[in-house]
Amino acid sequence: MLTMKAKYALRAMCALARAEGGRLADSAYAPRHGRLQARAIAEHSGAPGKFLESILVDLREAGFIDSRRGQKGGHALARPADQIMVGDLIRAIDGPLAPVRCASVSAYQPCADCADPDACSLRSLMREARDALSFVLDRRSLHELALAPDFGAAALDPALLDATFLPVATRAYGGDRA
Repeated sequence: MLTMKAKYALRAMCALARAEGGRLADSAYAPRHGRLQARAIAEHSGAPGKFLESILVDLREAGFIDSRRGQKGGHALARPADQIMVGDLIRAIDGPLAPVRCASVSAYQPCADCADPDACSLRSLMREARDALSFVLDRRSLHELALAPDFGAAALDPALLDATFLPVATRAYGGDRA
């Protein structure tokens, strides 16, 4: 399940992607020197200011944004939005996509009460769920998410994924990162 922290991180990244492309509607918060101030990101993402500050630190440490202090400071994407996958952003904030540790590839931990993980039908089902989630999120770029008509709650609604995102180019399956 997507945490509030990951939801605000995605919204903040969309604000940065939209600013980079010159698509922010409010000129009062237009980027200065190609960067957005935290206040502007909070305004466009709906994230509470203090909570957003910790999210921006996490995004910077994960290499998704570049932050600078001072008069020409602010935040900007560290690489183009079409090179940032939604699945990678979620993993950076929330950790593995797998619903349970025994289904994770990158953070696998067997269940203490499971005699044979390879024969466990619940683990098999959770691995299928992990693969399906990874299949969708690892093929959606930040660029596509930012271009969605409403990059807030509606753009993140799984029921609207096919309706709100642009066609996706073929990309190799990233199941080893789930």
